Amino acid sequence: MNPSGVSGPGQGTPEHRDKPGLERPNNPLLRSRWLLSAMMLPFFTVRPPAGFGLLTTTGRKTGRTRRKCVRAVRNRDGSKVYVVAIAGSGTGWLSNIESNPQVSLRLNDGTFAGFARPLRTQASIQEAAAIYCAPVHAFDYLECVNWRKGRPTRSKIRELHTVWCERGAPVVIELS
Repeated sequence: MNPSGVSGPGQGTPEHRDKPGLERPNNPLLRSRWLLSAMMLPFFTVRPPAGFGLLTTTGRKTGRTRRKCVRAVRNRDGSKVYVVAIAGSGTGWLSNIESNPQVSLRLNDGTFAGFARPLRTQASIQEAAAIYCAPVHAFDYLECVNWRKGRPTRSKIRELHTVWCERGAPVVIELS
């Protein structure tokens, strides 16, 4: 079982099916995490929706450019962006960041270079969670449909993002 509490590629075990923050195991788009990201990639390349971005890292083994669609939220002064590796420390793009922290992030208002680092202290994780979980954008409602049963609401979305921060691996990208 990985740190997100889900065993296998996108499959929730019976004891985890109804726990908040875990995906619905029968959703075909989530059986393979890369499939959903791959479907969004062409749209995010042109212009990501508000609250989301296209993260570009350098592969730790190949040195090739790797792109991933992520939820990305800026702090008030715009100098930092917070993202979360939902599946935790085993996420490929997080391993790439730990190997080479220089990243590029395409947001809806431009492309920015920056240095990324996983947050390790409880204080920094709580600060990131407060910033990451507060805003709710239009695309969050579509995102929530894939992760939660029922009609997406603002409170369900915030709860989902809170669980991601608690179970996943929050990352800060300091824009240069």
